[in-house]
Amino acid sequence: MPMSHRRNKCATQWLSHGAHVDVLCLIPGVRFSARNRSGEPRTKPGMTLVASIRKDQRSGRYLVCFRFAGRQYQRALKTTNRKAALAQASRVDDTIQLVSRGRLEMPSNIDPAEFILSDGRLSQPRQANAPLNLTELFDLYFNSLPAGAKEEATIAGEKLHKRHILNHINGSRIVVSLTTSDLQLYMTKRLECTWNGKPITVDTIKKELTTFRLIWNWAERQGHLTGRCPTHGITYPKRDAKPPFMTSADIEQIIARGGLTKEQERQLWECLFLDAGEVESLLDDVREQAIQPFVYPMLLFAAHTGARRSEILRSQIDDLDFQLRLVLIREKKRSRTHATTFRRVPMTNRFYRDMREWIALHPGGQFTIAQAAGAVRGHARRENPTGLTVNEGTDHFKRTIHKTKWKGKLKGFHTLRHSFASNAAAAGVEQGMIDTWMGHQTEEMRNRYRHLFPKQQQSAIDRIFSDHHVA
Repeated sequence: MPMSHRRNKCATQWLSHGAHVDVLCLIPGVRFSARNRSGEPRTKPGMTLVASIRKDQRSGRYLVCFRFAGRQYQRALKTTNRKAALAQASRVDDTIQLVSRGRLEMPSNIDPAEFILSDGRLSQPRQANAPLNLTELFDLYFNSLPAGAKEEATIAGEKLHKRHILNHINGSRIVVSLTTSDLQLYMTKRLECTWNGKPITVDTIKKELTTFRLIWNWAERQGHLTGRCPTHGITYPKRDAKPPFMTSADIEQIIARGGLTKEQERQLWECLFLDAGEVESLLDDVREQAIQPFVYPMLLFAAHTGARRSEILRSQIDDLDFQLRLVLIREKKRSRTHATTFRRVPMTNRFYRDMREWIALHPGGQFTIAQAAGAVRGHARRENPTGLTVNEGTDHFKRTIHKTKWKGKLKGFHTLRHSFASNAAAAGVEQGMIDTWMGHQTEEMRNRYRHLFPKQQQSAIDRIFSDHHVA
């Protein structure tokens, strides 16, 4: 048997046993069948194959490799689908065969690889795309976001990060020319900035650079950029952990010792949590002082479920199941695949009683917290009952708290959320249950109220020396 036939027979037998190969030609002159056992296309019967594909492990996209006119070529196929990549590689073989046989003429002023990858259709050289500058990258990203892909607040935050970055890095700077040193310098400059008289924190800068990395990675997946984002390798200064949550009595005792600046006192009040008695007293005051009828239900919702401000304002009446005594809370940002997810929190007795009263007097509409028809927003009077915006909710919160003894101490809705978690911990509720009620929490946040597990901690420490009593 001739040597070429023997090679052909061995290679064909090797493939017939299910060998998984992406190389379309192992030995020049060997002819393979049209499909392997998995049914994937190889090429036409009887054709000599010269192309192969390989997968880039980092991006997941395939590349095609082929040899033409004594030169080796490798080009990205912009696909992560293996069958699609094999089909394109097969067409590369077709085009090379046609050019080799003289049935297809390749223009002399066109790059051979581009001509072959265009299936021989390219007649004029492609104009190279100009490299993206920073402004173009941001515009490309925000203009490409489909409706509903992200929350409006998330997009607004990313655009704010964009403005800060462009304030320190020229928008005409070519993106791929940015280095880790450039972004390290950006961080140094941002640390020198202030907002409302307070220095910019490391956490804020990390969020800005995280947004930049997110946009870079998006552009890489779309084929607009190549290479690793230069945020890799940035050195951030260390910061102090946030102090644990404290009661108002603890904070006032520390302040009474003296020696603290106004800023240090303000930071202490940021650590405030209200104990169960203080929460109930606050809600009683709000019920008496609130001008609008929806304010008390809004703060009751925050204090007795631990819900975030945005979760309260998007809540709908059907989310309150008074029969099962459960509150369905609509979450955003918790899942990358779902726009909205849900968690459930059981109703307290006060929540059950007072929210039923509120629903009986509800002005109408779908939202749990709603304003009656005739409310004015800006210069426009609303004809129908409507929900509250985030700014309206915050404004009513501040106006109402201003009339109570917590004026200047209770900073926002988040204090009521933290109080809910802290009181649950103090009551001995297990951490897993608290996490279920609160939704996503960071380990740093858990550590701020973990010291409030008195019974569990005392029981744990007592077990260490339980069998070693001193005589």
